[in-house]
Amino acid sequence: MSKRRVVITGMGAVTPVGVGLHASWEGMLSGNNGVSPVTHFDASEYPCNFAGQVPEFSPGDFMAEKEARKMDRFMQLGMVGGVEAFKDSELKVTDENADRIGVYIGSGIGGINTIENTTKLYQEKGIRRVSPFYIPMTITNMISGNLSIMFGLKGPNLSMVTACSTGTHAIGEAGRLVEYGDADVMVAGGAEAPISPTALAGFASARALSRRNDDPATASRPWDTGRDGFVMGEGAGVVVLEEYEHAKRRGARIYAELSGFGMSGDAYHMTSPSPGGEGAARCMDSALRNAGIAKDNVQYLNAHGTSTPQGDIAETMAVKRSFGDHAKKLKISSNKSMIGHLLGAAGGVEAVMTAMSVYEQAIPPTINLLDQDPECDLDYVPGEAQQHKIEVALSNSFGFGGTNGTLVFSRV
Repeated sequence: MSKRRVVITGMGAVTPVGVGLHASWEGMLSGNNGVSPVTHFDASEYPCNFAGQVPEFSPGDFMAEKEARKMDRFMQLGMVGGVEAFKDSELKVTDENADRIGVYIGSGIGGINTIENTTKLYQEKGIRRVSPFYIPMTITNMISGNLSIMFGLKGPNLSMVTACSTGTHAIGEAGRLVEYGDADVMVAGGAEAPISPTALAGFASARALSRRNDDPATASRPWDTGRDGFVMGEGAGVVVLEEYEHAKRRGARIYAELSGFGMSGDAYHMTSPSPGGEGAARCMDSALRNAGIAKDNVQYLNAHGTSTPQGDIAETMAVKRSFGDHAKKLKISSNKSMIGHLLGAAGGVEAVMTAMSVYEQAIPPTINLLDQDPECDLDYVPGEAQQHKIEVALSNSFGFGGTNGTLVFSRV
């Protein structure tokens, strides 16, 4: 059976630069910075005491307070992104189409805040104080479960956990369910709320985080000589994927086409990228092969761009390995320079922003690129957004365990 075309007809985002799709997009297009000292708990003695935190977030503005109290923060963020995306699509659920609409939203870590809080409560107060909602508040598939219940979506109901590639893989796999007829519509993406005492301590102990406590606003600086690690962030990014003819029949607005998806494994190291970006290059090659698009037809790459010493060089080498001479012609930028690394939500948010770049023909900048590393010698759109013709754009995500994902978006 031939593949069916898949398009994006709805989007939602919750990020450190804004709650909602348009607030997040305008924030990134303006080069706003969402990184600040941690306020969720006292992190003053931590080696890294700052993060990308969602501002002024009140889940009760988007769902019943009673339901929100039964959800860990990662679920609340994911639900808000999912509700916005679904409403943005203007889909109507009926008895006839409910089993053709599904959900596929993942998280890299899940309900770590609830796990920490409940463990402390159990140790102090005993078993009787453990909430009956403890398990459903922590497991990663419950965003998909809650969203399907809220809107009556009876199609595939799935989740994904692949570290920092989670959101990208969830969207790619959901797209394939639509391509091959298992569903006509899928709501897909990623959510994460990892700013907790043990999570921040764990990443800090691994020396993965920036330690620029004296100047958090410039700590996330992909491809800059002064980069010293990534900045943890929280948020959610969700898209509505719809079969093209189905979308056309109902007169839906189409942001972009999801025209390709690629995956690969480094099979090299638990946390470090494979030498020369070999695994990431194969991933981009696979995505473009799946899309049937020549490399010289790509204009923009929304990079993984984490601001780590090894990762930024490896991704630069991967782009050059994959694209050859055309690499110098690509526009490349990192959303993480503004919002930090949202772990399992990163690919979801960056997919949303890449689709917006295709739709609006504009590229958010890489901020904090003050002294470009000579080994990172491509065009990273420093400082300010650029208007640019974009027919085809890629979004990269790479995760611990050597797991890689690339999405290809095309203008419709």
